[in-house]
Amino acid sequence: PWPGPPRELVLRVRLGPREDWFTAAALRTLTTRAYRVSPTGNRIGLRLDGPALERARHDEPASEGMVLGAVQVPPDGRPVVFLADHPTTGGYPVVGVVREADLGAAAQAVPGTPVRFVRVR
Repeated sequence: PWPGPPRELVLRVRLGPREDWFTAAALRTLTTRAYRVSPTGNRIGLRLDGPALERARHDEPASEGMVLGAVQVPPDGRPVVFLADHPTTGGYPVVGVVREADLGAAAQAVPGTPVRFVRVR
C-alpha cells in the first residue's frame, strides 16, 4: 500500500519524444516553475494548473501510441500526465515521460497539491 497523498509531488521526467515542438523557454518553464494538481483530473490523466508551455510549432501531430506517464500538452499549454486509464493514442505533442516509479504518488495526489518536474536523462 502507498502512504497517504503527497504534500508535494516531484515528478522525474525525461524529455521527448516531441520536446522539439516546444520553445526553449517552455522546456525551462516545465522544469523550473510550480504547478498544482487540477480538480479536473481523473484516472485518465493528472491535469495540472500553472504556466502554459509555449509551442514552437502550432500544427497538431498525427495520433500516436501513448505510454503510461506520457506528459501530453493540449492546446491550452497545460500539461497532462497520463495515468492508468490513459488512451492508447493521442493527438497532441508529448513533451516528456514521467518515471513509472513516480506515478503511484501522482495517482494519489489531491487537487491543489504542488507539483514540480525534475528533468532526468
